Amino acid sequence: MFIGEYAYNLDEKNRLAIPTKFRSFFKDGAIITKGLDNCLFVYTTKEWNKLVEKLSALPISQAKSRAFSRLMLAGAMDVSLDKQGRIVMPDYLKNFATLNKKVILAGLYNRIEIWDEKKWSKYQMVSEKDTNEMTEGLVDLGI
Repeated sequence: MFIGEYAYNLDEKNRLAIPTKFRSFFKDGAIITKGLDNCLFVYTTKEWNKLVEKLSALPISQAKSRAFSRLMLAGAMDVSLDKQGRIVMPDYLKNFATLNKKVILAGLYNRIEIWDEKKWSKYQMVSEKDTNEMTEGLVDLGI
């Protein structure tokens, strides 16, 4: 389970350290893909396979289903952790998320999100202002 917020630097070779407490989850590798809100998603192989099953069940006849599958699947890359617990960020993913040197890794239970630090701060300010509005519909979900 991934939780918490961690600040790291992307080095000049596009390497990014994964928090020490998360590294054991990625012993079989990881999948990094284009996420939502212009961040990146990092999945364990097990969680990725669960997502792929759901994506493959989407109706191919619907344009939004095809587009979302393309975003997630065509945008994905297998990565491995090096001996220092780092992954190499592919250029196309770094560009998609407009990552600069300072990044935030946010644990979201079954995935890690990678954000540019400034975008993360801006996102948090907006979402924290809208907390009451955001929680209004949660009662319908049983929360």
